[in-house]
Order: sequence, then C-alpha cells, then structure tokens
Amino acid sequence: MTITWDTVGTAGLQFFGQMSASNSHEIKNVLAIINENAGLLEDLMLMVDKGVALDPQRLKSLARKLAEQTRRADQIVKKMNQFAHSVDYPVKSVDLNEILDLMMALTGRLATMRNVNLELKASAAPVTLTTSPFFLMNLVWLCLDFAMNATAPGRPVLLAPEKTAQGANLRFSGLERLAQQLGSEFPAEREKRLLRGLKAQLSADAAAQEILLCLPAMIDG
Repeated sequence: MTITWDTVGTAGLQFFGQMSASNSHEIKNVLAIINENAGLLEDLMLMVDKGVALDPQRLKSLARKLAEQTRRADQIVKKMNQFAHSVDYPVKSVDLNEILDLMMALTGRLATMRNVNLELKASAAPVTLTTSPFFLMNLVWLCLDFAMNATAPGRPVLLAPEKTAQGANLRFSGLERLAQQLGSEFPAEREKRLLRGLKAQLSADAAAQEILLCLPAMIDG
C-alpha cells in the first residue's frame, strides 16, 4: 500500500476535524433542546407546588420530546464512534453501502447548511471492498464537497454505488453546474494522492452531469 499518513496527513486531519466539529455541534443543539424542555418541566413542577393542576398531556409531550432528543444524541454519538474506529485498521474489508450510509449521517448538517439534499441509492447487494476505510471516506467527502458546489441550490446530489468486475463504481449525479465547476482545480493534489493510494480513478462527464469514482476490489495491505 503506497498511501501513508504523511502524504495525506493534512487532508486527513482537516477531514477528521470537519466531521467532528459538525457532529459535535449537532450534539450541542440536542443538549440545548433537552435543557429547554427540562426548564419547562421545572416550571410545571413549580406550578404544581403552587397548587396549579398538572396537565398530563403537556407532561407526556415533554417526556416524548426528551426521549426523541436522547435517541437523536445516541445516534449521533454512535456514528461518531463508528467514524473514529475507521482508523483502527489501515486496510480491511468493508461494504461500500455502509461506508456511504455513515458518510450521509456525518455530512447531513454540512449539506443542509449549503441548501443541498444528499440522496443515497444503495445497491441491493453488499459491495465489498478491501480498502482503507478512513482514506476512502476522506476521498468520498472531497468528491461530495465538490459535487455540492456543482449542483443547483435545493437540488439533490445522488450517490449510487454499484458492484463491478474490478471492484465498484460510485456515481455522484445530479450535478447541474458540473460544466462550470470543471474549470476549478479538481482533483487537486490531495485528491490525486488519495486516488493513487486507493488505486482508484476519478472522471467527470459534464453531459451526464456526474462524476464517477472507480474503486478496486482490493488494495495491498
């Protein structure tokens, strides 16, 4: 395997930081909502102390909101934990569908902030690759970042993985402004280094409004 932390260290750290910052911000939002509802619950208890009748439906509503936000926080933490463990093994067998599902969860807030919808059309069967999970996710993010600039506001970016004889293809489609964006430096050096390390190929088709990432079934350990 020719890829090392040194060659893409800066890009990798930036990627890790972006994902961590965005998702920790989501957790902060959840905690703010929980704190707000806890304050409302405290107000209800003070009213009860003053002899005001307690509205059971209002209490049920607060309990439901607290439970919903607790589940939301739990899902965010699970995804962040899964992401953190992506660096445990330099190379391992992964399902591209699961990698993309994780990326959708990690980048959802960033896409919303840019008024872009991300849609994953997972393949019916697993798409198994022996690759570097962290570096693959880093490359997918860089492609997504570019793709979100190449689509119109409010329009979806569709991710569609498919198994091939050589490994897998990943299409990023719905890129209505791809022709205009192709003048920018993409792939830049960081993408090129990841592509070499992952033995992958990247191409763009302005007429089809898509970019295509071709991944091998296996890279050397």
